[in-house]
Amino acid sequence: VQLQASGGGLVQPGGSLRLSCAASRHTLDYYAIGWFRQAPGKEREGVSCISSSDGSIYYEDTVKGRFTISRDNAKKTVYLQMNSLNPEDTSVYYCAARSSWTTNWGAASEYDYWGKGTLVTVSS
Repeated sequence: VQLQASGGGLVQPGGSLRLSCAASRHTLDYYAIGWFRQAPGKEREGVSCISSSDGSIYYEDTVKGRFTISRDNAKKTVYLQMNSLNPEDTSVYYCAARSSWTTNWGAASEYDYWGKGTLVTVSS
């Protein structure tokens, strides 16, 4: 599965962005998709995940209520709507796909395929 993340950019605090993760060649129907982010000098962390089967959704605590993940399998795309952004959200954001079930959705090692990241900068 080839993934491409897009939609990053510069936004002021309090603003919004919508990231997209598009798959080429293959359907996303059978994959759980996770969004991760990595700030300079920090480890990659899981932000959100949406399952392939029952549509279960997970969020990291600091983004709950601000970020919304969704998927459109027909368009082979997963979205991450990010609202009320703050400078701490500044990171390179990555999407990733996994075909197996896990109890640890936020562990990068659980994912099989990764897209190139898209930079989100929150600054005034």
